[in-house]
Amino acid sequence: MSMESDTHVVERLTGQIVPALPLPATNGQSVDLSVLSGRTVVYAYPRTAEPGTPSPAGWDQIPGAKGCTPQSCSFRDHAKELAAIGVTNLFGLSSQSTQYQQEAGERLHLPFALLSDADHRFKEAMAMPDFEVEGMRLFKRLTMVLDDGKITKVFYPVSEPAQDADNVLKWCRDNPSA
Repeated sequence: MSMESDTHVVERLTGQIVPALPLPATNGQSVDLSVLSGRTVVYAYPRTAEPGTPSPAGWDQIPGAKGCTPQSCSFRDHAKELAAIGVTNLFGLSSQSTQYQQEAGERLHLPFALLSDADHRFKEAMAMPDFEVEGMRLFKRLTMVLDDGKITKVFYPVSEPAQDADNVLKWCRDNPSA
């Protein structure tokens, strides 16, 4: 998938119904994005750094790899604004384990759950773009807006992770859910 153009990723994902696949969440529940009603925002990110552990070799040179913590904190800081304009569900999504995500969610004080796709079933079912580093298959950073389980907007690539929530907030304001 690494050779797929950015435009093609957006066109291919927009309009898709997400698959009925339960994903473990940091709140202890299992979340099936296909059955959630209303507007849902899901930002997919490669990985959050583990405190005290160095990033993979060459991490800073991989386009779009760096910025997971600023992206998550941006959504944390805008969570109430997103809810106020009709976003009923907000999630982060990575291929990291739920156990690791719980640590990250607590450390970053996230008011929403992180979803784990450690077995890559969701990513593969959606043919989402990914990359590999040090034996880890990781999501390329993208954000999806879903309305009743259907993808209505895809932000990809996300070149400025700290600005992602601002861009999503603006789009959601300009395009209210039906």
